[in-house]
Amino acid sequence: MSSEGYTIEEVARILSGELIINNEQRTVITELLTDSRIIIKKETSLFFALKGRQDGHSFIPSLIEKGVSNFIVSNHNNEFKELPANFVLVEDTLVALQQLASFHRKEFDIPVVGITGSNGKTIVKEWLYQLLRMDKNIVRSPKSYNSQIGVPLSVFLINKEHNFGLFEAGISMVGEMERLEHIIHPSIGIITNIGEAHSENFVNLEQKAREKLKLYTHSEALIYCKDYHAINTEINNSEILPGTIKLFTWSKKSRADLQISRITKGAGETSIQGIYLNDFKEIKIPFIDEASIENAIHCWALMLLMNYDDDLIAERMELLSPVAMRLELKEGINNCSIINDSYNSDLGSLAIALDFMNQQQQHEKKTLIISDILQSGRNETNLYEKVASLASSKNITRIIGIGEAISKYEGLFQMRKVFYKTTEEFLKEYTPLHFNNETILLKGARAFGFERISKLLQQKNHETVLEINLNSIAHNLNYYRSRIKPETKIMAMVKAFSYGSGSFEIANVLQFQRVDYLAVAYTDEGVELRKRGIDVPIMVMNPDLQSFDAMLDYYLEPEIYSFNLLNHFGEALRQRAQYETISPFPIHIEFDTGMKRLGFEEDDLNELIIKILNNKLLNVKSIFSHLAASEDSTHDEFTLKQIDQFQRISEAFRTHFNYPIMKHILNSAGITRFPEAQMDMVRLGIGLYGISPNESEQKLLANVGTLKTVVSQIRNISAKETIGYSRKGVAKKDMQIATVAIGYADGYGRRFGNGNGKMMIGGHIVPTIGNICMDMCMLDITGIQAKEADEVLVFGADYNVSQSAKDAGTIPYEILTNISQRVKRIYFQE
Repeated sequence: MSSEGYTIEEVARILSGELIINNEQRTVITELLTDSRIIIKKETSLFFALKGRQDGHSFIPSLIEKGVSNFIVSNHNNEFKELPANFVLVEDTLVALQQLASFHRKEFDIPVVGITGSNGKTIVKEWLYQLLRMDKNIVRSPKSYNSQIGVPLSVFLINKEHNFGLFEAGISMVGEMERLEHIIHPSIGIITNIGEAHSENFVNLEQKAREKLKLYTHSEALIYCKDYHAINTEINNSEILPGTIKLFTWSKKSRADLQISRITKGAGETSIQGIYLNDFKEIKIPFIDEASIENAIHCWALMLLMNYDDDLIAERMELLSPVAMRLELKEGINNCSIINDSYNSDLGSLAIALDFMNQQQQHEKKTLIISDILQSGRNETNLYEKVASLASSKNITRIIGIGEAISKYEGLFQMRKVFYKTTEEFLKEYTPLHFNNETILLKGARAFGFERISKLLQQKNHETVLEINLNSIAHNLNYYRSRIKPETKIMAMVKAFSYGSGSFEIANVLQFQRVDYLAVAYTDEGVELRKRGIDVPIMVMNPDLQSFDAMLDYYLEPEIYSFNLLNHFGEALRQRAQYETISPFPIHIEFDTGMKRLGFEEDDLNELIIKILNNKLLNVKSIFSHLAASEDSTHDEFTLKQIDQFQRISEAFRTHFNYPIMKHILNSAGITRFPEAQMDMVRLGIGLYGISPNESEQKLLANVGTLKTVVSQIRNISAKETIGYSRKGVAKKDMQIATVAIGYADGYGRRFGNGNGKMMIGGHIVPTIGNICMDMCMLDITGIQAKEADEVLVFGADYNVSQSAKDAGTIPYEILTNISQRVKRIYFQE
């Protein structure tokens, strides 16, 4: 038995299940699968047929067609007996999933931190990862995988390379935590807090706290805040915690191991001071909200417990970056923006959603459409007093309350307001004229069916949409951050409408993720970002002479690649200085080292240096060059020559200036392939959007864009009939085609016609047939099951844009940047 994977025979023995072998081909199982739609490695996956709202057993035949061959089942139907797959028959597939994960955990003797609490689990976990990842190879829960299913999936990710674990545990009823304890088996525990979320199945907070403590029945240490009365009381009276457990406490109110003495909020940062082991300690974090302060103190406590150096703790705390939330942003009717949050219905998630709403900086007017908050465990009056207070403090200008409970408390809300007893009442009175030029947050418990409201408020574009996963942007950014030195800066490319993904929305995420620079192609792109509230430094890569005034007005930093540009921009600065006081303006100098596109030559160095030094209004922020073929190993010798030449140019240039000048040459592919050339900054472009020419790296990136359309019509075609304009599509035999709602006006170009382009319907890859039309095209769907209005995947995670580009003989850049503005963008963020 190997900790690197398990055979199906070993799995059967671990689970004491009945093994049924119908496939003699053996593979080592390394992946656990519970969602038939998400297959990472089909050959090495083990599918657990869980029973819930849908019975996982019903997806087994389709999974076998996709290449999955190993299954855990609780019933072995007659139809399975002839299928070419292996089955392990157990009584309960969920219990089996947990048993296998528990066994797997015991294979690894590594420290594991188990995190539970009502709120903040994911933030604490992700921040601990940020704080500790430089010293440890950490395995951690993906996203918010803290449930009875999520925890075993998380723990099964442990492999021999890991030496530290971070896992969340969430419960919603008595009896659940014991099962999670067997799986996580944490050596160190953190209880973040105790509150009303998921309290409906507990008598009171004390019982809830008592249940959470069951995660630590074999732990060596436990970190918690004494200020939560229920937690502190239950720990002090606990008979289930081991007698040898070390309790590490922190408090703002009473004596504790870490005594918080002062919290000072400033402009975008908070100073936290405390006493530990009779010594004064201080950290600063780049956040000012109360939840972040509490989460940071938990992280601080763990680092103190682990004997980290105070200076190192302080240094890393200042670099903490935000963790994305599970939210969705869409274009709405009448120039509105719609934020749809149906993930959590409690005060904590409401506060998060309201913060997200403000972060988007979409409109001054802000409307909150909110339902009754169900199962909070809180007194109603107190609950809606808190809701009203939150709405007021987050600058909500109008509230629309839906539900009998919230309607009783409309007097608490001191802003424009209207209340309805039911969603149906709201829908009857709805008119689009009531909504315009505002950001609308939908915050409804699922029972209220707010998806009906969302559909009404969404912009009525045609049925082709591009879904943008903002979490994937953050994930990919952090992946590349992990590949560079901590001191190396990142310039993120948001030119060409952020590779088709939407300039402002992407720039806003990148600003929130604290990138160092943005780069746009033209001045008007930068002006629009400035108008929308983006204040990160922006470099303009193709400045034109007519745009200099706008660049100065909006503090956009030009790329200077010729003496003509340098002279004219210098003159623009001198003219501006005649009527207003200006400081030396930042510019970026490009040198050509082999791209032969733009840039100064090495022979221009002396003249260039003299011209810049003679104009005191110029400040060289960076010098850079473009690699011509960093992704192609056959050109590595040329790439290395480019890097060497640029290093030589940089040294010669920078010695003439008495201030620091950054240098950068690496693009996305270069970051991975030439780490020795990271220099002061790297330029992250296509990799940010989830695309890499390296297959192994591609697997580590998250899919960002998913282009979808729908089947408009299905028709049967007889042999020898023709399809489409110019009769280019010819039926060689009787066939069935689907007309889908995407064409070259949407950016799906004519090159994709006549079988060169492919799409996915119902999990099947199907080719185009005939020429691409302006607004639609036709697909050959012969032999597959499909119906009108079915969803069609143009590209996404299952058939990615790189595959689409390869099939059509182009590159991903071209496909992404060609997606037209009429295609509605839908933005997701977790």
